[in-house]
Amino acid sequence: MAQKTSVTKMIGVGGFIALTGSMVATVYGYPTFATSGFALVFYLLLAGIFFFLPTALISAEMATGEGWQLGGVYKWVGTAFGPRWGFVAIFLQWFQITIGFVTMLYFIVGALSYLFDAPLINSNQLYKFLVVIAIFWFVTYLNLKGAGFISKLTSISFTAGIILPAALLIIMAIIYVIQGNTISVTMNWHTLIPDFSQVKTLVVLVAFMLSYLGIEASAVHVNELSNAKRNYPIAILILAFGAIVLNIFGALSVGFVVPVDKIELNAGIMQAFEHYLTLYNIKWLIPVSAFLLALGAFGEVAAWVSGPIKGLQTTAMDGLLPTRFKKINENGVSVSLVIAQGIIVTIWAALLTFGGTGGNISFLLAMALTVVAYLSMYILLFITYFVLRSKHGDVHRDYLVPGGKFGRFIIPFLGLLMTIGAFIISFFPPSSLGASEIGSYEMILIIGFVVIMFLPHIIYHFRPNKKVTTT
Repeated sequence: MAQKTSVTKMIGVGGFIALTGSMVATVYGYPTFATSGFALVFYLLLAGIFFFLPTALISAEMATGEGWQLGGVYKWVGTAFGPRWGFVAIFLQWFQITIGFVTMLYFIVGALSYLFDAPLINSNQLYKFLVVIAIFWFVTYLNLKGAGFISKLTSISFTAGIILPAALLIIMAIIYVIQGNTISVTMNWHTLIPDFSQVKTLVVLVAFMLSYLGIEASAVHVNELSNAKRNYPIAILILAFGAIVLNIFGALSVGFVVPVDKIELNAGIMQAFEHYLTLYNIKWLIPVSAFLLALGAFGEVAAWVSGPIKGLQTTAMDGLLPTRFKKINENGVSVSLVIAQGIIVTIWAALLTFGGTGGNISFLLAMALTVVAYLSMYILLFITYFVLRSKHGDVHRDYLVPGGKFGRFIIPFLGLLMTIGAFIISFFPPSSLGASEIGSYEMILIIGFVVIMFLPHIIYHFRPNKKVTTT
């Protein structure tokens, strides 16, 4: 396998936590969680303990394996199954975010429309599209400055746009409860445990699992992290527990003041802020909150732009992509890859903005495809962990999944079971579809999934460097 670049380690543990936290900790997901009422606590704990923590723990072990620090999932899966499957893994991780970017950007547009009292940029398709691509290409430009710059940017956005708003929201909710105000969430044992005999309940669980995706994506930056052997597992564990706690209390803070039937998924977080800030006579903080939330989402986009694309850059260095993608600028970034990604995201933005309104089937299919693609990567990732433990158990790891041999079996095994279950459930048609649309939806989803799974194999077959057979 190729090579370390000349890029030096430029990310401290704080910057790495911010970079990774920007991928997995998002305030704008709280309204979606809050729609499940008090059961959100059960969902978030279940998904956090049996999916998020296993993913974080195995990622920490594999990323600190001797010789496995560069390339992330491409290196890990490639070591277990060969470069073809390593390429498949990094391709799936990258593919899903090319669509996921659009939903992040939609939130930023919504926050900006609230901040500047300009609803037209959020309601008019053309204006919305123009603002979306303007923001994304600006972030793309910033990423050309390298991981060091992006870590500084995400440190600011993570603190000011995620931690600060979440903390403010939670503090206001605590004061609200202490003052004896009526809350909109019924909290008892019956409302905590959902009815798993219904398919709808299982579908909701998948939605909560999706909020925890991405913690492994920052592993591509391990070689740029100072004292990675010690700092990477520390950062990952802090983020895993921190994200679970923030999600639970943040979502409850929204649910306390916004009734379930009144929650707007795109604006629910601002609904909560508006309620609390108006109640406490500090309405002037409403636009400030909108700005901070937009900043947090902006940092998330920046973090994801520099994540999977870094893994693809490693495959380019190995000769799996056209030669032009090997060339990097003075900051260690492949300009050609970043621009190619920008073009693809622009196409997705156009398709989803102009063809995905009103619950259109094209929008739902695009979202479903990202889910099944990413969950496929996670299934491969968990299997990879078992293979590496079996075939490469002698490789030194600076961090090991806790619990001895039993822990290193049961923890990833539970994560694998959760992931496979979520993958199967993801093929169930959403309840918003009409009976006449279900057949088409399922057929297109299955065909689309097959195409996505074959695409990286086709690219690999036509790789420039045919001599690459091992990682």
